Amino acid sequence: MFPRQKPPTLSDSFSSSSASTSRFFPYPKLRFFSRIHRFIRSKSLSKRSFPSARFEKETIEMREEEEESLGLQKSVKRLHFGSWEEKEAAATEIRRLAQEDVKTRKSLAELGVVPPLVSMVGSPVVRRRRLAVQTLLDLANGTYTNKAVMVEAGLLSILPKSIDGVDESTMHGFARLLLSISFLANTQFPLDPTEILPFLVVVLESDSASIETKESCICTLYNLSTVLDNSGPLINGGAVQSLLRLVSEKELSEKALATIGNLVVTLTGKKAVENSPVVPESLIEIMTWEDKPKCQELSAYILMILAHQSSVQRQKMAKAGIVPVLLEVALLGSPLSQKRALKLLQWFKDERQTRMGPHSGPQTGRFVMGSPMNERETVEGKKMMKTLVKQSLNKNMEMITRRANAPTAASNLKTLVLSTSSKSLPY
Repeated sequence: MFPRQKPPTLSDSFSSSSASTSRFFPYPKLRFFSRIHRFIRSKSLSKRSFPSARFEKETIEMREEEEESLGLQKSVKRLHFGSWEEKEAAATEIRRLAQEDVKTRKSLAELGVVPPLVSMVGSPVVRRRRLAVQTLLDLANGTYTNKAVMVEAGLLSILPKSIDGVDESTMHGFARLLLSISFLANTQFPLDPTEILPFLVVVLESDSASIETKESCICTLYNLSTVLDNSGPLINGGAVQSLLRLVSEKELSEKALATIGNLVVTLTGKKAVENSPVVPESLIEIMTWEDKPKCQELSAYILMILAHQSSVQRQKMAKAGIVPVLLEVALLGSPLSQKRALKLLQWFKDERQTRMGPHSGPQTGRFVMGSPMNERETVEGKKMMKTLVKQSLNKNMEMITRRANAPTAASNLKTLVLSTSSKSLPY
């Protein structure tokens, strides 16, 4: 009797196909297909970890695995060596596989699908470029490794410098892809902001870009601004001016202010904000947005940084009418915005005094006590500040009493009125 032969397995059939393939392809391509073999085998082993009781079910599963392996083998091969039409079909199939789970996405990247997809991003054909961006976006989801592979493959160097001829869908896809890649800024992977910034600035200054696209670009700038070393290139590249143009749009204001807050803490960032023609008027206007408490807090934070150690900026703010706005925020704003508004009011009240509180902004210029001219200026400054405070309180009292939170407002009003007769406002 002849010994019973074991039925052929998937690995046997794949090894035989690999042996036959080696006679037609050179050694680098053999390594390429061996990667596919390992990927398919890992998936087949994971599926067989729970053996079925029925032989028929096992046979069906084996056939499905073989069909999947052949399909993936053909897709990866066409993406590398096929015509443009075959590359598009392969990219569509790879995108479908990338939507399964993170493990599949990492395995696809190990098969080398990222470089040809990055090459497709630079294609002049709109449909092909959009497909490549969407596929890369799915591959980047949830894995820093794939994002780093995309950067190493030269994705940032082929970003469009102009959005002329770029449709909204592709532009939005680019913005989302850059947002995903920008999370590498908080890792050890080197990410050059100068390669990303030109595209972001062009989109932010465009009238054709949607709010969603601009929001993704602002979030990308925010991720980059969290790294202090990136502040210089971002400021020199015009990010501050682009963001200041958008702070007045309520849909984008919060994220734009948060990004400016990260940049204004540096000397160059503070100078860039001070030199903007919309500052401080736009920031003062945001302080009046009662339906946007977070924007009020961020705007007050930026104004505090600008007013600190700068009598020139405090004078500009006073001329722009900041004191009545600060009084209203100090009475009706959120706890954090109230705290910041009161601190700013304290600085304005102590503008003409020699010594200021330990937590207030020190003056850039000092005057000598005892001088008749300085004493006269001090008296006039105190009278002017008291007059402004009384006028603002009288103007806002009627509006305050009509509000629903009358008990809270009355309590804060009592505190503020009592404090105006003292040397400093409460912190």
